[in-house]
Amino acid sequence: MTKLAQWLFGLTLFLSIWMAILKDLSPIKVTNDNIFWIYLIPVAFVAIFGVVSLLIIIYRVATFNNCDDAAKELTKEINQAKKDLEVKGFKFK
Repeated sequence: MTKLAQWLFGLTLFLSIWMAILKDLSPIKVTNDNIFWIYLIPVAFVAIFGVVSLLIIIYRVATFNNCDDAAKELTKEINQAKKDLEVKGFKFK
């Protein structure tokens, strides 16, 4: 099962249960006092998803690996390309 299929399955499951509770089709009976909080459940999930996504991005940026060897190799290749272009008549400022 792909990740997309897993997310769609979870979303469909959540929405079907949430709609069943809202339409009073489930054995869970909701009072008028609690209906406001049930309406806010999707908003809370979106907010939690956003916060978790932001934390994952911050963590991955903070633990990003530097590739010093690759940087040295790239600098060497750039210098070699500049020398080749200078031999062919290209002038750098």
